[in-house]
Amino acid sequence: MSSSVSHLFAASEEHLHELPMSPYAIGGLAFVCFLALLGVLWFFRGSANKVAAGGIEHGDPQSTHH
Repeated sequence: MSSSVSHLFAASEEHLHELPMSPYAIGGLAFVCFLALLGVLWFFRGSANKVAAGGIEHGDPQSTHH
C-alpha cells in the first residue's frame, strides 16, 4: 500500500512557476508603495479637524491656520 501512495504523490507534483522578479525586488516595490501611501496619508493630516471647524466649507482663510 505504501508504494501506491508514493506513486500518487509523485504523480500529483506540479510544476512551480517562477516569480517575474527577485523576491528582494518585490519587497522593495511593496516598501515603495507603502511609503507612497504613507505620503498620501501625511498630506491629508489634519483635514478632518479643518472640516469639523468649518474652515474648508466656508472658505474662511483665518480658520485654516494652526
